[in-house]
Amino acid sequence: MDPSLNVLGGPLEPCSTAPLTGFFRNGCCDTGPHDFGLHTVCALMTAEFLALSKYLGNDLSTPRPEYGFAGLRPGDRWCLCASRFLQAHEEGAAPKVRLGATHRRTLDIVPLAVLQAHADG
Repeated sequence: MDPSLNVLGGPLEPCSTAPLTGFFRNGCCDTGPHDFGLHTVCALMTAEFLALSKYLGNDLSTPRPEYGFAGLRPGDRWCLCASRFLQAHEEGAAPKVRLGATHRRTLDIVPLAVLQAHADG
């Protein structure tokens, strides 16, 4: 696993434990060599983003009990794929981002200025 640093250079903060998020389902947007989607952006879900994601083929709002997934609702925090976040930004539907909980590997795909433009608080 990569060192757990955030996009600001500090220690990676937790994103969410309710719902439990992260590629490793540890509540943090950690990443590693098997995380091909780079699930590193800690985002605050909005109805607009969830609708866009569903339209693009990744339905995050429908419960999938067979996978232990209750579905996301507006207000939930979730570790998004960096490329999906960038796509949502380009479509004008990017959710707010918690910079302290967004892994530094995100910067391989999303410029810091874009993340800062969507910073939550």
